[in-house]
Formats: sequence, C-alpha cells, structure tokens
Amino acid sequence: MDERIEIARTIPAEAAEVFAVLADPQGHVAIDASGMLMDAEGKPVTAVGDRFLVHMDREGLGDVPLGRYDVTVVITAFEPDREIAWSIEGTIKPPIGHVYGYRLEPVDGGTLVTSYYDWSGISDEWRARGIFPVIDQKSLRATLGILERTVRRGYPRG
Repeated sequence: MDERIEIARTIPAEAAEVFAVLADPQGHVAIDASGMLMDAEGKPVTAVGDRFLVHMDREGLGDVPLGRYDVTVVITAFEPDREIAWSIEGTIKPPIGHVYGYRLEPVDGGTLVTSYYDWSGISDEWRARGIFPVIDQKSLRATLGILERTVRRGYPRG
C-alpha cells in the first residue's frame, strides 16, 4: 500500500517568497484547503525542532466528531528555500507520526513546489484504524493553488 502522497505545481514566484509563507504559522492557516486550521500562534520557524501551536476544527473535514482542539507543529526538516516538513503533536501520546512537507525547486517560470503527506512511519495500531490518509490528493492540490494565490497577492501583507 502506498503511504505517501505527492502533488507538484509550478508557482510563478521565487522560492524565497513561497518559503516565507510555509515557514510562518499564519501562512499555514492562510493556505489550508482542508478547512481544519482556524488559527496559529508562534513565530516563523527557522530550524528543525522549532514548534508552533495550531487551533484546529475537525468539523472542516466532517469525518470524525473531534470538534475544536489544538496541535503542536514540530519542524522535522528545514532547508531555507528548499524544503520544510513537520509532524504533529497533540493530545494523543505518543504522537501519530505522520509528516507533511514541501520541497521547492527553482525552474523556468518560478518554483516547482511539491507538497507531500507521508504516513509510512505511523504505528501498526494507527495503520489498523484505516483512517489514513487523513488529507487526500485533492486537498493537497487545492492547498498548492491557494499557496500560489497567497504568494501572488504579496504575503504577508503589512
């Protein structure tokens, strides 16, 4: 079974402009296509191990009646203007272990942005629940579209 989804899109912007959105907690909220991210607290991340808080509402997916809850985003990969990835910590201990991320590659006309979601590292207990992937290809694709729109509009606006 495939345990990773990747979707790519060329965004007509420099990698630094795209990365600025992805490193900012509020950027995550701004580009979310799932409807689950309501708000975030924290400063833009600068290294592996950095963390920020995200206020979630699972009702956006309409699949599990979790309502509103908070998670901590923990940065697991950080290479400025090239890659950023994170895992989620919440009330579930140990953490589930799924990873979200973006790879950026300069190309003619802008930056090729690859969004990925990887649940290959989750425990057998979570795998047996049959709830993965939580986010599907359509949501990743839509998020890339929103990311392009956000960057084109000059994020962040002061």
